[in-house]
Amino acid sequence: MPVQAILFDLDGTLVQTREAAWELFRQTDREFNLGIGDRDAFFRLFEDNFFRSLSRFCREEARAEAVKQHFLTLLRTQYCPALIPGMADVIHALASRCTLAVISTNAMQAIRRILTESGVAHCFAHVFAGDVEADKAVSIRRFVADHSYALGRHCAPGYDEAGGAREVRDRDVVLVTDTVGDVIEAGKCGIRAIGVAWGMHSEAKLLAAGAERVAVWPQELIAWLATKGTADEASACRAGDRCRAEAAQQPSPAALSAGPCSCVVKGDGTQAVSAKAAADFDEHIDSRIEVVAEIRRQRRLKSTGPVAASVPVIAPDRKAKDEALISAVRRTRAGSSIGVAPDASTGAGPVRRVGRASVPVPQAELLATLARMRKVTAEPSSAGA
Repeated sequence: MPVQAILFDLDGTLVQTREAAWELFRQTDREFNLGIGDRDAFFRLFEDNFFRSLSRFCREEARAEAVKQHFLTLLRTQYCPALIPGMADVIHALASRCTLAVISTNAMQAIRRILTESGVAHCFAHVFAGDVEADKAVSIRRFVADHSYALGRHCAPGYDEAGGAREVRDRDVVLVTDTVGDVIEAGKCGIRAIGVAWGMHSEAKLLAAGAERVAVWPQELIAWLATKGTADEASACRAGDRCRAEAAQQPSPAALSAGPCSCVVKGDGTQAVSAKAAADFDEHIDSRIEVVAEIRRQRRLKSTGPVAASVPVIAPDRKAKDEALISAVRRTRAGSSIGVAPDASTGAGPVRRVGRASVPVPQAELLATLARMRKVTAEPSSAGA
């Protein structure tokens, strides 16, 4: 299924939006007394173009415009969901093979913030935002009609000028989306559509609307849309170049230094422990995991027999630290991150993001914690207290 360009919907396709988008729109619903009331009713607005559905629901054009602007303002200032797990690897894999673009009804400011904080902004050649053009069909036709849009990026700031502009045919462009409305728009514009099962609308609805197929896992997109090279080659992409470029823009603190591809400091000041930082723990962490697992096993068997003398003894305070460290490393390996960012609501002090919650935490505390974590993992696993 060779393709030259992939247009990604943002909300529900690239990022986790089932809860985040509704929580914001609920504020708009209450502000204007719309009576939409629940998440499923909100999702039904996406069975057509969202803004058209909203206009029909509001009936009056002036009221619909006020509702739209209120929601867009919330998106610009408060919306920053995480990527779908594994999606960053999918983006890097596909960016090395074809041109990627984002097409969304979301606000440009929100899209930039999300892609930048996720470290994938330079993997996308173009972004078509809802506050620039509300009709996705117009953006799709513009992309197909202008062959210069086919000039891609490989997860680096520069465009692939060596590749040159090439003709883009309708059948060589794919829209990847989670909504029925987008699938219908793609069909009207003559391009292909692939659905994803983790977003707003079900697999059955997406197929009935005309999607060629529906991905259950993000990695299926690589299997279906990759045209050359191996998955390993594509996953490498130009991520190293991207990380080094970001590091050059804002060097990381010495306490968090993890080499040329640490990505621990982002353009907006957010600091996070990256997969590279987690890799620094690998030499000693496996033995720690074994020790903690053995302690837990012995606790379960305590009532039936004595604890074996060979089991390493770890003091309660050290044990708690080790278990916290192991949990953090596992989360980081899985693609999440631990970090702090400026508090968007108050503008004061960093916060720790835990799911959608933001817990205040001093930046110095995080740096000190990471230093202690490295010290702990540097010690032999057989250490006593």
